[in-house]
Amino acid sequence: MNNAVNNGDDGIWSGTWVAERLGVELVGDDALTGLLGLALRRNPKRAHLLVSNVLGKHVPQSPSVVHGHGFALGRRVRELLGAEETAEAVVLGYAETATGLGHSVADGLGTAPYLHSTRRPVAGVAQAGGFEESHSHATSHLLLPEDPALLVGDGPLVLVDDEFSTGNTVLNTIRALHERYPRRRYVVVALVDMRSAADAGRLDDFAREIGARVDLVTAASGTVRLPEGVLEKGQELVARYEAAGVASGDRSAAGVPGPIAELPASPVDVAADARFDASGERGTARQATTAPHPEDDRTRRTRPPGHMSRVDLCWPRGLPDGGRHGFTPKHRARLETALPAMTARLAEAIPEDAARVLVLGFEELMYAPLRLARELEQVVAAEVRYSTTTRSPVLAVDDPGYAIRSRIVFPAHDDPADGPGERYAYNVAGSGFDAVVAVVDSVADTRELHAPDGLLSQLAAHTPHVVLAVVPSYVPEPLYAAALSEERPAMLPEPLRGPAFSSYPPEEVGWLLQDLSDVTLEAPTEEREEAIQSGGAHYAESLPVEYQPSEQYQELFHAALETSAARIAQAVGVVTETVIAERSPRPVLVSLARAGTPVGVLMRRWAQFRHGLDLPHYAVSIVRGRGIDANALRWLAAHHDPRDVVFVDGWTGKGAITRELAAAIEEFEAGGGAAGFDAEIAVLADPGSCVRTYGTRDDFLIPSACLNSTVSGLISRTVLRADLVGPNDFHGAKFYRELAGTDVSVAFLDAVAARFPEVADAVGGAVKELLASDRTPSWEGWRAVERISEEYGIHDVNLVKPGVGETTRVLLRRVPWKILARAGAGADLDHVRLLAGQRGVPVEEVADLPYTCVGLIHPQFTRGATGADGKAVTV
Repeated sequence: MNNAVNNGDDGIWSGTWVAERLGVELVGDDALTGLLGLALRRNPKRAHLLVSNVLGKHVPQSPSVVHGHGFALGRRVRELLGAEETAEAVVLGYAETATGLGHSVADGLGTAPYLHSTRRPVAGVAQAGGFEESHSHATSHLLLPEDPALLVGDGPLVLVDDEFSTGNTVLNTIRALHERYPRRRYVVVALVDMRSAADAGRLDDFAREIGARVDLVTAASGTVRLPEGVLEKGQELVARYEAAGVASGDRSAAGVPGPIAELPASPVDVAADARFDASGERGTARQATTAPHPEDDRTRRTRPPGHMSRVDLCWPRGLPDGGRHGFTPKHRARLETALPAMTARLAEAIPEDAARVLVLGFEELMYAPLRLARELEQVVAAEVRYSTTTRSPVLAVDDPGYAIRSRIVFPAHDDPADGPGERYAYNVAGSGFDAVVAVVDSVADTRELHAPDGLLSQLAAHTPHVVLAVVPSYVPEPLYAAALSEERPAMLPEPLRGPAFSSYPPEEVGWLLQDLSDVTLEAPTEEREEAIQSGGAHYAESLPVEYQPSEQYQELFHAALETSAARIAQAVGVVTETVIAERSPRPVLVSLARAGTPVGVLMRRWAQFRHGLDLPHYAVSIVRGRGIDANALRWLAAHHDPRDVVFVDGWTGKGAITRELAAAIEEFEAGGGAAGFDAEIAVLADPGSCVRTYGTRDDFLIPSACLNSTVSGLISRTVLRADLVGPNDFHGAKFYRELAGTDVSVAFLDAVAARFPEVADAVGGAVKELLASDRTPSWEGWRAVERISEEYGIHDVNLVKPGVGETTRVLLRRVPWKILARAGAGADLDHVRLLAGQRGVPVEEVADLPYTCVGLIHPQFTRGATGADGKAVTV
């Protein structure tokens, strides 16, 4: 990790200017001057300011460097605590400067919830604590966790600040919290430990006083040596430079009138317009610039204001914008899932020829912009930097030996509780950024932000492109509000995952279902068929008895898998690449349980193999005639952008489920559900020509169609019955744990995924050809089914099941009448012929069949239509 950053021109330390004029010395670790520069405060309590080069506050820095320093500190804390105590730890960061650092430390711990102090009171949220920061320009810190229990417990409390200077802030915090929430251990984390020798022992004394252990973890340590009278000298120096800036015509942004087009191109506070040398005599006046990317003053004054645009991040609903009210590991997982898609939207708003891009956060809102910037750094060719605006008033001096080269001044735009005032963006003006992405929360998206003297207008004077991204300000609901509200639907549970539910690894799929494993739902096939066809029951109200494959049938499955694995792998690659190219750069895969689920897992594996993507994947229930599980849609909308959701199935037959899904989505939106879901299904095989997104339109054997639960994670088909599934429940399913001995679910996935490397080149060519072709659905399969239904006197398309997969289902679950096979069909139908022979079902070869085979369910079935052995009879 590069610590030696932003040291100024020609390797000049960015604290040289202050050190020479005030006699301030920085003494300590070799890394110290790489981490810190010096500037002068406009603060009556302290003259100097330690300016961090890796914090992302005052100095634009690579977001990977900023996040990496915090993350590394978190890893060190995890090593210090050990696994057991880390699992119980809570991280607390300090506003405003260390809110992002604290969050990054929590990332390093991995499992710790995070809370940061705030200076923004939030109506309706009770204060759980507070403390004072004596040397700061804004002293009062509030603690406003959504769940007060976050601070209760005996696990370690990890306190994170950017610097550990006197220890007063930490002592005030621990003292206030320990009185209300006593615990055995505290860990103090800072980028730098700058305590004096006199302060060094105070922490140990305090720990003994309260009877708790207090550890300290820092990236570097040292001390600041201050000569006598430094405060007065610093105040005098600040006053002289600011007076010189005003005398030379510098204007505060708050005083610039007129619309954007009338703004001067450089409304930046250039406190160093008139430079003074060490003796105090006036030198040559010049505009403030940032040395690595100097900008000609005349160019800045004559170029037109920057172009402004706004991008909708589609921030996940209900996800906190930061740690003001608490940020849990589940929140972190949701953010990780959503980041790539949000970043892709940002990337689209940035000009392709931009060479330098700044992502500018907003005061306490540091972490969300940081993570967006870090992700953006990976996907655009431009050099990406990150910093944030601040309340802190600092003198700007355009000198390579000074840490704050320029500043932009603008009015506060979030209606602060302490009233209006100036806000600042440092080292942005003159830094040569081709685009600036301003990220604010919705509370700060105000008239003041967009005013002629507001932040956006000021930025537009210094960059050709300004992009605004607004993160919804998270406001917790009153505690227990859900329980008190009669109108609010019950909270939906988290997805079920293996090994507790299904034999798939937990990361492969989350099942948006309820577990009905303890309920007897199976009925003999003939009884189910009679009830279904008579209208006495819906097929989803019961389950068929799970088919137990014979040894011969299992051998057929493995032979078919060996033969078709590469073909399936190529189809998986084609459909996944098509989805990423056309639907979303980071899709949320939602498979239709259960036939679609193995395909969804394989698509997820392809995305990991080919692109390094870790796509979310869920399985939901859809029932013909009843629609998709609306509660599952609500859960998805609450956790993901509906526009990123891609529904996945194994194959199409006549297209009934395709039509069912389209109607269900339309009904869901009409009933007030979230908009944005795309009803088009992505399938491995589309022999019926029902969809545009597919891996192939060939009707071939997909081995996962040969079996039931033993190739689908040991999960039954889904169940929807009024006495088992309430209005606020997910649809149900069973987990057949007892069939683990014959389970081939993961073996099937592994066999196909093992062929990914050998088909990768073929997939690339096939996708290019597919994307350039006309894929408009012809619904050829539906017309063929209607024709067959009439020709064979069935008069019910629901009893005609086209394609290898659907025919196999008929033989495994329903009462088959006969099988139509395309003349000359080979090994793809070996298992069909075996099953048909076992059940006494005739196989009729048909010359012009558009599918490899079609299964016909016994029409107008009654148990009298079978022989004494339970086999079908010829009608």
